[in-house]
Amino acid sequence: MINEKVKNWLNERGFGDRLTEHDETIDTVEHAAQQIGCSEAEIAKTLSFIVEEKPVIVVMAGDGRVNSSKFKAQFHTKPSMIPRDKVEELTGFLPGGVCPFGVPTGIPVWLDVSMKRFEYVHPAGGNEFMSVKLTPDELEKATDSEGWCDVCKGWEEKS
Repeated sequence: MINEKVKNWLNERGFGDRLTEHDETIDTVEHAAQQIGCSEAEIAKTLSFIVEEKPVIVVMAGDGRVNSSKFKAQFHTKPSMIPRDKVEELTGFLPGGVCPFGVPTGIPVWLDVSMKRFEYVHPAGGNEFMSVKLTPDELEKATDSEGWCDVCKGWEEKS
């Protein structure tokens, strides 16, 4: 069940030992949190959008939701998710397994600041049965990301 492209990508960056295979699907934030044993917020969900007719990946905390005005300020367009039936064609991953590792050349990966509040986050590892445990700083190093953005709402810590 291991996605070899993702495993090789992570091995090259020194994070191959962080891949975990699960017995049950982690295709949703809820399922992933149950299988991993963490809060839903600590799941690093990977969303794929169309920006200027090209795919863009945004990774955010599991309790975050896209804020249209913040997204537009960052990407100069309203958020438009890739249709489910086009996800694999455009990202190389099936829905439920889209991850920020080993994405096709030319697809920028952005990390949302909503994840910085956690010691560890858990993005998918290339399919609906694999996850990767990384600190936010390690996630940045493991993804070749464009950097950090702020496009989410609903996750802000309560005082």
